[in-house]
Amino acid sequence: MNRDDILNHLGKLIQLDVDATHAYDQAIRNVNEVVIKDKLIQFQADHRKHIDLLSAKMLELGGTPPELTSDFKGFLISGFTALRSLTGSKGALEAMETNERLTTSRYEEASKLDFPVDISAIVRSNYADEQRHLSFIREAIPTLK
Repeated sequence: MNRDDILNHLGKLIQLDVDATHAYDQAIRNVNEVVIKDKLIQFQADHRKHIDLLSAKMLELGGTPPELTSDFKGFLISGFTALRSLTGSKGALEAMETNERLTTSRYEEASKLDFPVDISAIVRSNYADEQRHLSFIREAIPTLK
């Protein structure tokens, strides 16, 4: 994979994580259960860590990471999450399940790409985080009314 392809893929993953952090803001505001809220805060921190690690790799390659603002798709995701979150904790988690399915699938695709070893290791680690997020959310939803 050439440098431009790597930068393009990294930029898309960073934007995905940026959008996820904004969606988590919406969900965290509307979840009342302390244990679940704390987990969502941890997951949001994971997404911020992903942004930092991937941005550092972009900079090493001479690229410019995306701004930490949502793109159009991100605004739609945050809006969807905000609306679903208004129905309470269960709605917030259902919205985050949708968001995490998207994030997990994008990281799964990226984990199969021919990145340099150091970037591949980061992408695989981020993918494992996404799988953990999705698993927790799926397990927590049935516990809510």
